Amino acid sequence: MSPRIDLHAHSTASDGTLTPAELVRAAAEAGLDVLAITDHDTTAGWEPAVRALPSGLRLVRGAELSCRWYGEEPAVPLHLLAYLFDPDDPDLVAELARVRLAREERGERIVRLLQADGIDVSWSEILTGAGGGTVGRPHIAQALLRAGLVATTTEAFGPDWLGERYRLPKEDIEVFRAVRLVRVAGGVPVFAHPRATRRGRIVPDELIADLAAAGLVGLEADHEDHSPAERAHVRALAADLDLLVTGSSDFHGTHKTVRLGAFLTDVEAYERIVAAGVTEVASG
Repeated sequence: MSPRIDLHAHSTASDGTLTPAELVRAAAEAGLDVLAITDHDTTAGWEPAVRALPSGLRLVRGAELSCRWYGEEPAVPLHLLAYLFDPDDPDLVAELARVRLAREERGERIVRLLQADGIDVSWSEILTGAGGGTVGRPHIAQALLRAGLVATTTEAFGPDWLGERYRLPKEDIEVFRAVRLVRVAGGVPVFAHPRATRRGRIVPDELIADLAAAGLVGLEADHEDHSPAERAHVRALAADLDLLVTGSSDFHGTHKTVRLGAFLTDVEAYERIVAAGVTEVASG
């Protein structure tokens, strides 16, 4: 029986609802053999996840980098999954710290906008709810839910709230710089959900070809935000560019309905990632 490998999941170190320890235990309970912890722009969940790793579960340490492509106006936001990199690489550490600080400052500005309109939300409460993790709009959405101002997370991200009226731009990493930083840090960069039109604008295939030439290693094809046609397109593009293909849940706990192991990566792609990374996979 092939191992069950899920290479994209979030904990409370960013915008998931399970702590890193709870996340690895949930992965084992879901029957996974391999899980990647990929919190947004942080490695803070790595150590507690490793400490709590259940017997038989392997942990791929990673992060999801907030990136942007400036080839169009306005620039296109995108996400880069980075696996098995050196968490002490000074250039990557500095860039992730910059992005986290900018994200927190943006969150506080959004809360001020809400308060200026008489909406009763507390920045200190939102920080407490983030539990020391990377603060983002999902934490503000949870505050709106707790206050009874919206009925669902989807409504919180709608145009009347965080999707448009109270949305502010955030600072990201230029995508070619992100690929270079990950490669120099010994990591394996994979483009997350590259064809997810339901999330908004997507980048052209020509850009992905350029990123492949710059060091991109893979594409995430099997993802809940890809239609079957989009998954097929990503797989064909990966074959043309000799990139590996991953599949994963992008699990966030109760912030999303998708479950751990909803989409999986085949063992050959996983082994290529392990062989290319500088950090070893942790075993429980």
